[in-house]
Amino acid sequence: MSVKEITVSELKTMQDNQADFQLIDVREPYEYEIANLGGELVPLATILDYAENISRDKKVVVHCRSGARSANAILILQNKHGFDNLYNLKGGILAYADEIDSSLTKY
Repeated sequence: MSVKEITVSELKTMQDNQADFQLIDVREPYEYEIANLGGELVPLATILDYAENISRDKKVVVHCRSGARSANAILILQNKHGFDNLYNLKGGILAYADEIDSSLTKY
């Protein structure tokens, strides 16, 4: 099963246009404190417990530091709960810092 992706440029456009979407950050709390994109913090280990809070009616963008953990989270949710509206942020917060907002702290 594959994971759909969006680029950081696409995410920025969605943010700028105030699109109706859900943004989920699957990193750990200490990572979120260093830098975040304003998403809901749901560490990967707790993603299944949070499934009922994830929208099925709009685009949901899931991200982490580089895109690996968020892709894993999406696969888990697709397999266990049948989600079909989840998109992985390609390159994660590192790509966002490189391409969109250089003020974000890279760690």
